[in-house]
Amino acid sequence: MPIPAPVLYPPFNITRISHAVHTVHDLDRTREFYCEVFGLVVSHQEADTLYLRGVDEVCHHSLVFRRSAGPARCERVGLRVLSEAELDRAFEYFCAIGLPPSWAEVPYQGRTLQVTDPMGVPLEFCARMQRMQRIYDRPDLQRGGSGLRLDHVQLHVPDVQAALDFYSRLGFRCGDYMTAGEHDETIFCAFTYRKDNPADLVFMAGPGPRFHHCGYITPSFQDMFRACDIAGVRGLGNQIERGPGRHSVAHAHYVYLRDPDGHRVELLLDVWHQMLDLEIEPVQWRLFGQHTAGVWGLPAQAAWFYQATEFAGLAPQPVRHPHEMHTLEKYLAKRHAENR
Repeated sequence: MPIPAPVLYPPFNITRISHAVHTVHDLDRTREFYCEVFGLVVSHQEADTLYLRGVDEVCHHSLVFRRSAGPARCERVGLRVLSEAELDRAFEYFCAIGLPPSWAEVPYQGRTLQVTDPMGVPLEFCARMQRMQRIYDRPDLQRGGSGLRLDHVQLHVPDVQAALDFYSRLGFRCGDYMTAGEHDETIFCAFTYRKDNPADLVFMAGPGPRFHHCGYITPSFQDMFRACDIAGVRGLGNQIERGPGRHSVAHAHYVYLRDPDGHRVELLLDVWHQMLDLEIEPVQWRLFGQHTAGVWGLPAQAAWFYQATEFAGLAPQPVRHPHEMHTLEKYLAKRHAENR
């Protein structure tokens, strides 16, 4: 399937992924996990809402959690634009293409524009947030995995090509993409970016839209392993879902964890290559014949491929081009059969 040509002058200027909003059942358990294990910082907590940021982030929040008695859901994905004027351009653009936008008052953010993309993902755009203290130079205040900053969000979408086409028109470029078969060119995963590394929004084929995970940069292996150790001693060791391992795409080391409500998060080392020049073209990764998408480490368990957080009030639609992934369960079953 075709990779869209870069749109160098999009209708408005998105600069990066900004934040995500989830619902949870217990804010105290959520705070323990994200602060003591994952290593984020509390910007503010009130009766029913928790605002978190990374150690290296000066903007007020990159993760927001709201208390809810219902199932844990994702409420919104946030993107930053360059200036307030870009919000007006975004409003005009979405009106012109038949996606009705609306203005919202959101605490600790400047003027905020909300809209739903063609896949059904609820988005919001802002240009400013309240400024907070960066504590990167305060190791005495850092905990757990010392999550530095939000790097990317990965979504399950029924049609990766459709998502790629839409976001390319907004200026996102594709850095890497995956196809499943030896002769199958259907894209089942695409990494798109606006900042200077290969990922802001990652789209993976699956019933959706659903929120698969958000990834935060961690400073070192030591911090990554400390997060795993603290999860273990706090009785959360089974929340480590995948890794530590090493991705094939960008060669980033990673570990995936599930929070107490099942939302998935990733810690990864900051080894992304830089995406600065127009000569850089998308890289195709063929997974045919490989048991895992990583350089080393076991394949992901089935839950990593097929489970994700639903968006509030939205029923996931079936994937358009389903792919059967080679999961950890299948890998181990095959190894067992071969060694009998």
